[in-house]
Amino acid sequence: MKKIIFNSFLLLSMAFVWSGCEKQNYQGGDISPYMPLFDLRNLYKGNDITLSKDNMFGSDKIDGIVVSDHSGKNLPEGLLIIQQKRRLGLWRGIAIDLGTAAANYVPGDSVQIAVAGGVLKRIDGMLEITGVQASAVTKVTSGIKIAPYRVASSLILAKPDDYESVLVAIVKAGFSVPATPTETYAGDKLINDGFGNFPLHTEPTATFAGSTGLNFNANYYGIIINKIEDGKLKPRQQIRTLRDVKPLSSTPDIASIIISGFMADVKGGDGNYEYMQFIATKDIDFTKTPFSVVVTNNAGGSVPIGLPTLGWATGSLATSGNARTYKFNLTSGTVKKGEFFYVGGSTKMINGALSTSMASSKWIRAFDYSKINGDGFGRATSGLFANSGNASGFAVFEGLVIDKDKSPIDVVFIGTGGSMVSGTQGYRITNTDFYDKVDVLSDDLTPQPFYKSGTNTMNFAYLTSDLGYFNKLGGEYDPSLGKWIKARTQSPVLLTKESPITEIEGVYPIPTIENPLGAPSTVVK
Repeated sequence: MKKIIFNSFLLLSMAFVWSGCEKQNYQGGDISPYMPLFDLRNLYKGNDITLSKDNMFGSDKIDGIVVSDHSGKNLPEGLLIIQQKRRLGLWRGIAIDLGTAAANYVPGDSVQIAVAGGVLKRIDGMLEITGVQASAVTKVTSGIKIAPYRVASSLILAKPDDYESVLVAIVKAGFSVPATPTETYAGDKLINDGFGNFPLHTEPTATFAGSTGLNFNANYYGIIINKIEDGKLKPRQQIRTLRDVKPLSSTPDIASIIISGFMADVKGGDGNYEYMQFIATKDIDFTKTPFSVVVTNNAGGSVPIGLPTLGWATGSLATSGNARTYKFNLTSGTVKKGEFFYVGGSTKMINGALSTSMASSKWIRAFDYSKINGDGFGRATSGLFANSGNASGFAVFEGLVIDKDKSPIDVVFIGTGGSMVSGTQGYRITNTDFYDKVDVLSDDLTPQPFYKSGTNTMNFAYLTSDLGYFNKLGGEYDPSLGKWIKARTQSPVLLTKESPITEIEGVYPIPTIENPLGAPSTVVK
């Protein structure tokens, strides 16, 4: 009898689970009259569909926040565009054809729309609901603040349907071809946010189409509009007014040297075998234009303990323990634009003792840091980098004078642990593919000058110790724009004692991101 009761309970439970799979759009046991936009968009399978309670699983309405603004005349005329994230926390949007009534609503309006009887169809690339009367829209409230939704351009290019009719922020974007002083917004302009080239579209009839003064670097807040080209959805961003452009800088900040890799933990003992790899973005004579490289080690035994009160210049000449920071002066030698060069231990070997010699490569500064103090600060150390999982990293600076207020021209960090930042103390960063001196999404561009302050939390992974991984940092830096047009990625290369230099030099494997308009770019890889 107990077995029969158990089996009956199991079947009843399965029925409820099946029902939940069929109709996920209920709250507290009742079917909500409002269908999430995520589910609504999934109803479309390539053919027009007349919406009803049956195919909407008991719902007959949608709701959301208005993101369209027709005052700038740069959006498809007559479309009310709303978005919400009621399913899985994912933003989804939809366009509703209301004709002239669409202009009656502004961003931040909360609306409810009766859509049963309307037709869900794709028109010229955009998924729209047609056949909805203006009287079917009810404005619930207004003035809702829409939080910035930062999306990498590569994600939109990969899944244009997911971001269609959604207000997105494409951040730290510059024009892939620098704009001239008299160039206007009209037409298609390629912008690059470090993840790919993406078209910014402005209709010739837009109120700002003839505006000049295009920014070198800015955030663009706009709606993703899809078109169909060659049978595929092709996304583009359309800002609504010039208020959707937040300038970040007006001139390029070009790094003469960029970091391209590092060996932080060789096979065997590390002392005098660690090294850092760089690429010059222009010809450099270090006797005339000196630079500095500083390494930071924040392992538990590093001294001084606590916060790095002098930032990158904290150093240490203590009689024991690894120095928090250690400095190399680059004052001799030359490099050509695009040439690899190295800084590190005097052994000049690829993977520790008895491994392939790198002496024939370009070394700008090499000495036995396990016996010799750093150039200006840093006690002789058995390990430049932390192998504990605590944060370590290195930075390159213009000039030889380093103090707590000086920012590098490029910097990378590995790991997060240790006492790193508080108030006005920490390791300064610069604007890179990973870091920003200000919070670019904040209204007032809040300063965040240090690693681990604000949004500056990204870092490369610490790899398993004592295996001989070279950390190859593949990306694309455009010297003419002064920015990474494809952000660096960590590509671990497990070296042997016999590995040739070609394993850590040459063209890096970089993911291909489609260039929507086919414009060429000049890069250092």
